[in-house]
Amino acid sequence: MPATAPPRLADYIRSIADFPKPGILFRDITPLLASPAAFGESIRQLAEPFRGVGVDLVAAAEARGFIFAGPLALELGAGFIPVRKPGKLPFETHSFSYDLEYGSDSLEVHTDSFSAGQRVLLVDDLLATGGTMEACCRLVERARATVVGCAFVIELTSLAGARRLAPHKVVSLLQYD
Repeated sequence: MPATAPPRLADYIRSIADFPKPGILFRDITPLLASPAAFGESIRQLAEPFRGVGVDLVAAAEARGFIFAGPLALELGAGFIPVRKPGKLPFETHSFSYDLEYGSDSLEVHTDSFSAGQRVLLVDDLLATGGTMEACCRLVERARATVVGCAFVIELTSLAGARRLAPHKVVSLLQYD
């Protein structure tokens, strides 16, 4: 019996005009998440470039990054580290503050999340300007761990987030202008 072709991930991304405000075309991942076949395929494709490179930990910023990072960590045989907004973690934390176009934000991890020499893959659902992922990279590097790459389901190429993350390897499954 012939194997069925894997789902085409782009077929599971819904485009919603004028959300959350006029002029924005929102890329909605919820149809992908609702399909076990498409969700599983996205995890398989995110893992593929990082198999065999010794990923110790997969880290992601809340909240949508968590959706992909947990299964990806299991797929790669790695641990999972949550990167949270301030005040959400119960133990001692390291914090990194960064600028946004409309203000600033901060992210935190437990002080014992990363150790020197560990190899960390960072993941999120979407790469736009790269500010959040850059902050995640800085938290990993502050602990003298190594960022092995940054993986995304969707990349908005016109916002040049991948350039901001250089020299780190950036992998995205779907690109939109």
